[in-house]
Amino acid sequence: MTDELPAMRASDAEREQTAERLREAMAEGRLDMAEFQERLDAAYTARTRGELVPLVRDLPVAGSGALPEGLEGPGHSWVGRVGKPATSRGGFAFWGGFARRGKWTVGRAFTGVAIQAGGEIDLREADFEDREIVIRCFTLMGGIAVTVPPELHVEVTGFGFMGGFDDRGAGEGTPGSPRVRITGFALMGGVGVERKRRKGEKKRLEKERRAGELEG
Repeated sequence: MTDELPAMRASDAEREQTAERLREAMAEGRLDMAEFQERLDAAYTARTRGELVPLVRDLPVAGSGALPEGLEGPGHSWVGRVGKPATSRGGFAFWGGFARRGKWTVGRAFTGVAIQAGGEIDLREADFEDREIVIRCFTLMGGIAVTVPPELHVEVTGFGFMGGFDDRGAGEGTPGSPRVRITGFALMGGVGVERKRRKGEKKRLEKERRAGELEG
């Protein structure tokens, strides 16, 4: 009788590949945050390939049917953008301003306060700690501008007194989009929520438009 062969050791690359499939599954809503975190911890502590297999056995292969055709391009896929550690959970400004823009990770609960000041919250390039995000905005004789990409699911429930809480940026997102609820109170001030394309995407669309005009 021969001895049983030892289990094949998992490599760092295989652990990371498993983690990426888990992130994609959570972005699609296949895993909730608790289950995702449990499986992710198990993936990074796995010693063998056999320990990795059960973690993704009930999940589709990464990249297969995650988004409808035409939405797989850069800036539209939510894979890898959900489930990261928060880099900011709030912003405060008094007689000044605060800004959160570019590449950052918004916490599952973010609070922005502007007192006789201005604030900027730009989610176009942001990552998200969770699939469910609440952004609370409070202004007093000040304003906060929230900019969101067209493919993000956004709900606006805040209100204003002697001020305004603009909900024109509210709307449905693409499949797998995080759900962001923007709420709060504006007193003698305002909170605006606006949908804008990313700068790189604007340039790409403009080039395509010009190319189409030249071909025509």
